[in-house]
Amino acid sequence: MRAWLLLLSSVLLLACTRADAEKVGEVDTAFQWIGPNHKIVVDAFDDPKVQGVTCYISRARTGGISGAVGLAEDKAEASIACRQVGPISVPQPLPQQEEVFSERMSVLFKRLRIVRMVDAKRHALIYLTYSERLIDGSPMNAITAVPVDRATALPVK
Repeated sequence: MRAWLLLLSSVLLLACTRADAEKVGEVDTAFQWIGPNHKIVVDAFDDPKVQGVTCYISRARTGGISGAVGLAEDKAEASIACRQVGPISVPQPLPQQEEVFSERMSVLFKRLRIVRMVDAKRHALIYLTYSERLIDGSPMNAITAVPVDRATALPVK
């Protein structure tokens, strides 16, 4: 029993840690009598390998008692918009496709992922967001593209 509690507490601790995203804002979508309201949260994160690009993600957060204690499973729906927020530079070659962000959406089995793809022909960076479940993933996804000035090198591995 003690080992089970230790495992559960470490899983909860991992579920509460956040990736490199900062909260921009939130809006309530449904009132809950007990616990926090259901809401839509907007976070921002900077691409770790591309200077001058920030992505904004909006997604639902489940409230209520299960949301308050971190046991709720958030919906698989998310929206993404990545924008140039400064001069774009790519200091090192990028993989053709790479996960740049990941965050848990439930205690054990569900993750929100963002993958960057390089479209060298069109000189653009494509960002795809989707959710993944251990057993059954979701086909819901969102995509955005950031054009890169042709004068800026866009090296690919």
